[in-house]
Amino acid sequence: MIPITQPLLTTEEAEAAAAVVRSGWLSQGAQVAAFEAEFAALVGAPHACAVSNCTTALHLALLVAGVGAGDEVITVSHSFIATANVIRQCGATPVFVDVEPATWTIDPELVAAAVSPRTKAILCVHQVGMPCDLARLAPLAKAHGLPLIEDAACAIGSEIRLDGAWAPIGAPVGDVACFSFHPRKVITTGEGGMLTTRRADWDQQYRLLRQHGMSVSDAVRHSSSRVIFEDYPISGFNYRMTDMQAAIGRRQLQRLPEIVARRRALAARYAAVLAEIPGVRPPVEPDWARSNWQGYSVRLPDGADQERVMQAMLDRGVATRRGVMCAHLEGAFAGAAAPPLPRSEEAHRRCILLPLYPQMTDEVQDAVVEALRAALAAEPRAADPVSEVA
Repeated sequence: MIPITQPLLTTEEAEAAAAVVRSGWLSQGAQVAAFEAEFAALVGAPHACAVSNCTTALHLALLVAGVGAGDEVITVSHSFIATANVIRQCGATPVFVDVEPATWTIDPELVAAAVSPRTKAILCVHQVGMPCDLARLAPLAKAHGLPLIEDAACAIGSEIRLDGAWAPIGAPVGDVACFSFHPRKVITTGEGGMLTTRRADWDQQYRLLRQHGMSVSDAVRHSSSRVIFEDYPISGFNYRMTDMQAAIGRRQLQRLPEIVARRRALAARYAAVLAEIPGVRPPVEPDWARSNWQGYSVRLPDGADQERVMQAMLDRGVATRRGVMCAHLEGAFAGAAAPPLPRSEEAHRRCILLPLYPQMTDEVQDAVVEALRAALAAEPRAADPVSEVA
């Protein structure tokens, strides 16, 4: 079976985790602090705060931005459901707008039209590693006095060109960017997340909230030669990362450049080879963006049945995933008000994610392409104009 993805982990990560186990300090501690510092330096952010996963990162980002009951947050339906879920968890309402037709990322023009007196924040998504148009979104958010929160779950290693210079996603251009280290992401800690921001006051609140609202961390207490009684000025959460996860993450950060370089090479090869299959449209990378290619989403030819193609590929030993889900089509958001979202639904129903991971060889990639070619060759010719008229 050719998997949709595969994390690149070696004995170095295993030894890093083992060293933490032998140290006797397993929870949030020195390794987390080092991981935060190294991550911040990598993306050029003044502050980075590690948490248990990207969903909790998004939750903290929204809460600290002031999102609460009765508020609205403009975002996309075309994303993993966590994006919409965290808005509801704050007591707010997601206001879905459609995506741009080429990149499948949030359409800034539709964002501007969706701003209302109840809008509290804009939550954009760098979907499958493709950057949003931050050059248009950031001024828009500033003009309306709204925080811009970047769901960068998939985007570690992606870049965007701003004012003629390339910058890594996470600097951040918005007010805060949230990353994921799930095993399907470009680098992994098993689970885990990170918030980056240039606002020191927000970073302090993230750190307070992630650890039950505790005024002094357990690491500080245990290293002190004097008794310290912590207090709890606010109600917080248990959103901490462990030192074992952070130790793995530090090794993963070291190999990030080679992982992204290999993913980009594989994406370029996919584009060249898929050009030979009629009707298949590869993803579009604007000249102002450099994706990390966390996912490679292709649009199927007109008339091709998504599920049937995916099943045919699975029967040949190739795993795929549907393009990206749409939250407004799920039962959890049944009845939620949403405008027509034709582009989001098209991406949801007509795109599939092909396997892509740094260990992939040219031979394995060729097998994926051949499986797709064979699956499409077996499809009924539903797109034939004569058949459609009949």
